[in-house]
Amino acid sequence: MPNASPSTTLREEQTLLTSLTELMKREQQLLIGADADGLTALTAQKSQLTARMAALAAQRHQALGAAGFAAGEGGMEGWLGSCGEPGVMDLWQDLLNLTRAAKELNRVNGMLINKQMAHNQAILNAMRTPAGGADAGFYGPSGHATSGVASRRSVVG
Repeated sequence: MPNASPSTTLREEQTLLTSLTELMKREQQLLIGADADGLTALTAQKSQLTARMAALAAQRHQALGAAGFAAGEGGMEGWLGSCGEPGVMDLWQDLLNLTRAAKELNRVNGMLINKQMAHNQAILNAMRTPAGGADAGFYGPSGHATSGVASRRSVVG
């Protein structure tokens, strides 16, 4: 797309980012419900959306470079100041707002993931350590139960 305007992809980027934020909201509910199967299915959808978004951003960056601006997000401000296309500034601001919302959803979802991982680790630790707190666990590396009783031999001399 050599003669494309940097604004060519903005509408589709906005649509994809809206879809991504909706998926992230669903992801949040699945994380709260600890629905691993639902999360697995959602991950593939998120990957497809983010790959398409990255391709569109690369297209926009290429168009910015071809227009004589920095070929990245930093070049958008300069280009927007000189483009004169009606509605593009609003579209760009909407895209930035959606990006901020997606980042916040991602942050919260990351916290939920960490919380679930800590919970799972606590359960694993509880299964490894008997209630008395001895170092020997209920299950050894082979997956077989251990007695948890250490043998003590005394040497009398």
